[in-house]
Amino acid sequence: MSSPAVAAARAALSTIDLSKYDAEQSRLMDERCILVDEQDCALGAADKKTCHLMENINKGLLHRAFSAFVFRPSDGKLLLQQRATEKITFPDMWTNTCCSHPLDDFEEEKIEKEQLGVRVAASRKLEHELGIPKTQTPVDQFQYLTRIHYLAPSNGLWGEHEVDYILFLTADVTVTPNLNEIRDSKYVDKAELQAMFDNPANSFTPWFKLIARDFLFGWWDELIARKDANGKISAKSLAGIVDGSNVVKMV
Repeated sequence: MSSPAVAAARAALSTIDLSKYDAEQSRLMDERCILVDEQDCALGAADKKTCHLMENINKGLLHRAFSAFVFRPSDGKLLLQQRATEKITFPDMWTNTCCSHPLDDFEEEKIEKEQLGVRVAASRKLEHELGIPKTQTPVDQFQYLTRIHYLAPSNGLWGEHEVDYILFLTADVTVTPNLNEIRDSKYVDKAELQAMFDNPANSFTPWFKLIARDFLFGWWDELIARKDANGKISAKSLAGIVDGSNVVKMV
């Protein structure tokens, strides 16, 4: 029997006019996401606009994504971003360093072996959103941890339904924000992030809250605990800390 995602991928899917939204963000909605089933098996592709409409998500449409967490090696602080007001989904919300999608538009980003496609996409989007040069985010230095399957409405019209790869990176990076993508960024330690969560004036993306609730703080502790002889942390030290072969359903 076909899964809902397979059925949705084959069905006539709803669309929408984006003319009332920011022009650059509307243009990016033409990029093509990789459609997957609940086991993360690729099914084909659809543009971001189609993938992020709740009407299509409610039919089971599911796509591949990543969430990258960049930590400073010297003190273990995490780089956060606040999404720009211009963003069509989840505007103005705080989130992890970078959250986006490998694209069907790029052959390299469809490579599944050793999560190469999502690693390449993460390096590309860290440059696009935060201006971090790709030379500072080598693809082989991302540490893959696990994949989560979650569903989250944004504002009734838009939402997310993703198999989301969680990637850690430790690197000294140069941030030059793309203000059409992010309105703010800052480094935080665990206590500072918890204080942000406790402050009702802040809003956070749903995937970041899920990852923080179930995974982030424990892995962060391990990252700090595994400092090298020079007192620096390395994301690669977390290799093998979790079985990342399965998709963790958090819907």
